[in-house]
Amino acid sequence: MRRLIAQLARFGVVGAVGFVVDTVIFNVLRATVLAPEDVHAGPFIAKVISTVVAIFVNWMGNRYWTFRDQRRAVAAREGFEFVVVSLGGMVISLGCLGLSHYVFGFTSALADNISGNVIGLLLGTAFRFWLYRVWVYHPDRQTADRPVADGTGTTGTGANGAGANGAGTIGTDAVTDEPVAR
Repeated sequence: MRRLIAQLARFGVVGAVGFVVDTVIFNVLRATVLAPEDVHAGPFIAKVISTVVAIFVNWMGNRYWTFRDQRRAVAAREGFEFVVVSLGGMVISLGCLGLSHYVFGFTSALADNISGNVIGLLLGTAFRFWLYRVWVYHPDRQTADRPVADGTGTTGTGANGAGANGAGTIGTDAVTDEPVAR
């Protein structure tokens, strides 16, 4: 449980940096080249751009700090999965912004920030943390990318920590972080 709390704290710090990057870029774009007075879809486009930049910043922070013990050897595959999950979080944030701005008619900069950068971010963060833990950085998945010593003197390739002899290994539960037999 202590490991989960520490990991959640690191995730929060990385997320805070990503939040600052996202919010600053969004507001600069919304106030300048993508102002809603000049570009009807300006806030929406600004949010997509700011989120994409924040996704990269968050991936670097999460890969090399938050989930450093669970990152996989194949960075391209991990990066792809991270982007897929992050885009899901972006859809949640954009959905909140779109509803507020285009459906409910709350078009001020404050309303756009509350809907996209507060409500959307909170919902998206819960979604992302859960999927990062159970899919992208799950401890059992890191062994699927590398050969695993199976205890017989040979090297197996088994997923979920199973070696060539079929023997399972001890893993951790994705939610509670407690050891479990596989």
